[in-house]
Amino acid sequence: MNLLLLTDSHVDVLPVLDLLPYAVQVAPQERWAETSKDPQVGAVLVDASGQLNQARAICRALRASGLNTPLIALVREAGLAAVGVDWCIDDFVLTTVGPAEVAARLSMLVGRRGLESAAGEQMIHIGDLTIDPHSYTTRLRGESLALTYKEFELLKFLAQQPGRVFSRDQLLREVWGYDYFGGTRTVDVHVRRLRAKLGPRCETMIGTVRQVGYKFVPPSTGGLAVPATVPFYNEALQSAMN
Repeated sequence: MNLLLLTDSHVDVLPVLDLLPYAVQVAPQERWAETSKDPQVGAVLVDASGQLNQARAICRALRASGLNTPLIALVREAGLAAVGVDWCIDDFVLTTVGPAEVAARLSMLVGRRGLESAAGEQMIHIGDLTIDPHSYTTRLRGESLALTYKEFELLKFLAQQPGRVFSRDQLLREVWGYDYFGGTRTVDVHVRRLRAKLGPRCETMIGTVRQVGYKFVPPSTGGLAVPATVPFYNEALQSAMN
């Protein structure tokens, strides 16, 4: 696999690359436009270990230019809090990461991108909700939702398989993957934040299946999701109709 590393650093920002069987092209960050056009590049790595704002701007510019290869930010642990969905990246890795994790992440991202290209992944339209996996944007009734990277990935993953129930452990594996350092409560916290951003009219799109996990509940014809955890809902509806 050919990798493009954009960095202005004079030291190895990701030393483990020397231990992996990849051909790495190193270029200054200011040359991102010309160097990223190489069709042989399998993934682009952007050095975000120093100037976070500059790295974010480069990542956004790369994606806006039409880059369709996996885009990864290399971040120090102290800079993790600054990385969000607005970076428009596919993933990030810590600069202290081991070779096995880098290889696994790259393999997963390249494989996933290949499947997406083969399937022609398009925007997800469900009721008033629109999820664009290419620009990492989400709109609800035309209004943009300010989601973090993991909130976006969680919502997209659930929405791609509406009605299917996923346990917390499954969601941690599928959405968090190697980034997972906490317990299953991480999922609950992100679901709660997602529901708050969806608002009271649409928060029930994220349904709870007690003692199991969560699922995406498609909205009804009126644009609202039917609550998934109210057992007497159908009975009440039937009574009202009789």
